[in-house]
Amino acid sequence: MITLSGRRARILAATTATAGLVLVAGCTSSGSGGKTSAGGVDVVKAGRLTTCTHLPYPPFQSEIDGRVQGFDVALVDLVAKDLGVKQQILDTPFENFKTGAFLNSGRCDLAAAGMTITPERKKNVDFSDPYFNATQAVLVDRKSGAASFADLKAKGRKLGAQAQTTGEDYAKKRGFDPISFESSDALLNGLRTGQVQGVVIDYPVVQGWLKDKANAGAFKVVDNLDTGEQYGFTVKKGNTKLRAAINKAIADAKADGTYKKLYERWIGPYDAAAASPSAS
Repeated sequence: MITLSGRRARILAATTATAGLVLVAGCTSSGSGGKTSAGGVDVVKAGRLTTCTHLPYPPFQSEIDGRVQGFDVALVDLVAKDLGVKQQILDTPFENFKTGAFLNSGRCDLAAAGMTITPERKKNVDFSDPYFNATQAVLVDRKSGAASFADLKAKGRKLGAQAQTTGEDYAKKRGFDPISFESSDALLNGLRTGQVQGVVIDYPVVQGWLKDKANAGAFKVVDNLDTGEQYGFTVKKGNTKLRAAINKAIADAKADGTYKKLYERWIGPYDAAAASPSAS
């Protein structure tokens, strides 16, 4: 879903059920064939479930008060707890999610990045069961005069999208030539500064932006596009044990109400349709 080219990889310790968040210096040097966790799943670093992500992408993962937090982070924390380890986050460029490079090289155990399940990505990684149904929102400057996604094009307004995302792909397929921004923060700033008059990005991200009164006063949603997207976590191809552990944690969270609580905390009012995608 997201990319930030050229950013140096860094490790961040995410919130777990038993520990707070702290910034951890340095990069992982673990190779493949790591230690075995108490849960019977091989991990690349003893006592840790190392998660590749790409920051920021609120409400799924972002640094808040020096801590990496969000919906994806909280769900993976549940997996880590089941395995008897703590989650550690490695912030990486998005390109490695498409190729599975950091999973294959033993840098990470899994990837969690608000990532849409696509046939292209399935060629290189194995996805968990889908855990979230996503739609694309079209957010415009209230002064733009645009009343819909198509209206932006008809009136010659500039459209922005986050680089290498499904939102950018969707816009291109519909005849737009969107201006690419390297992160969701940069995309929002482009809208604020008038570089673009509208943006297309995952609706939960827009929901988070509009919680800010200044954003809500300046911008409005004119379209919510059902593109049939589902999010999943990824593991190295053939890592059936970790994939099964992730699927179990997702299913258990939905069964015992934990998923609903996390959804309401990080995303907003509970939407059963978005929260209960069928397995792919």
